[in-house]
Amino acid sequence: MDRKIEKRSAELEKEVQFYKRFIQQLPFPFQFTDYSLGMTMTKKRGTAEPEIRFDVATHQAPAKLQLDIDPISDLPFEKVEAFLAPILDLVPHHIVFVDGNGIITLCNLQAANDTGVDRDAMIGKHIRELLKLPDELIMTLKSIEKNEPIYNQEVLDRYYGIINTRFIRNEDGSIKRVISMFQSLNLMKETEKLAVAGRIAAGIAHEIRNPLTTVRGYLQFFKNELPDRIVSLIDKLLIPELDRANGIITDFLNIAKPAEVKAEKMNINQFITEDLGILLHSEALLRDVEVHYQLDERLSNYDVEADKNQLLQVFLNLFHNAVEAKVKKTMRISITSKLHNNIVQIFFCDDGPGIPSTIIDYIFDPFFSTKETGTGLGLSLSRKIIELHKGTMKVQSDETGTCFLLELPVYPRASL
Repeated sequence: MDRKIEKRSAELEKEVQFYKRFIQQLPFPFQFTDYSLGMTMTKKRGTAEPEIRFDVATHQAPAKLQLDIDPISDLPFEKVEAFLAPILDLVPHHIVFVDGNGIITLCNLQAANDTGVDRDAMIGKHIRELLKLPDELIMTLKSIEKNEPIYNQEVLDRYYGIINTRFIRNEDGSIKRVISMFQSLNLMKETEKLAVAGRIAAGIAHEIRNPLTTVRGYLQFFKNELPDRIVSLIDKLLIPELDRANGIITDFLNIAKPAEVKAEKMNINQFITEDLGILLHSEALLRDVEVHYQLDERLSNYDVEADKNQLLQVFLNLFHNAVEAKVKKTMRISITSKLHNNIVQIFFCDDGPGIPSTIIDYIFDPFFSTKETGTGLGLSLSRKIIELHKGTMKVQSDETGTCFLLELPVYPRASL
């Protein structure tokens, strides 16, 4: 019997030692009160041993545990970043965490999508690989070098906008993380351009459209009383030119007030091969153009929410622009889809002469055109349509051809 008591006593002693060592390993402070025993255990930050008090009034209230967890001090910061990542993906600005050496530890989806990278592949890389800028132009690195945060500073490089940085420090004052948030103003700048175009459109539409309609109506009314050669002139030249002028006014008004997006769920690969493919097939044959498709099979499990007619308008405009610029007898156009993060990337590329570097920054501006009969509204309207679909539209070009990149959000297809 004594041996059983000794054994049980030894086990209880080991159990107490086990609990004590467990409490010593807890990295955060807490207070635990057991009112039925009249005891309180308090552990303060920076101490291993807790303080136990036995003078608590006993009553039948339930035991109470109070935690005082500081995520920065008491938890591995990598765990904090893993928790924050899906939340920061919802923020429509660039948010990047780097350590004191400029190495990326967190990159939200907006930053990855706008810079065209795989955000998971950026973790552990230097921030220059994300921004593709020299170190001396990266404001986050300047903030680290000066050991000072940046407050609402304007950035005037190709990432035009406002940047803020804040520091998270270790207990010794060294840098644990630099949090960089960048708010792009490019969209605001484009919105202002479209607003100006809209005001112009609204101002001229009423004054011009009514006289055009009147003239067209009288031409139709009187042409039966005129000689055949005049009737032919009216049908082949005058009325088509009036209709073309009316079409230009319609484009003006579309900039001022774009058509409503009648979105429906659809598979983007199916849209490209069937809806768009059927339209481009006959056009390509007539214009001596080869169209090739390279579609990501993973997208069969995703849908986009889009207005099919508006998307067709965008791609047909890109096709016509490419054909009008071709200088070789045969042009090759490739349409590629790719699943990237939570978006579909659609590359519309041609092997034409390219867009000169002196004008490529202006091709989306309303009324900018290099064609004698162009209104300069096609690409502006196309990008506006993509933006109304919560996407982006960009362009790259050199002497080997031009490539437009369209990005749209995708949603996993519900399983049956």
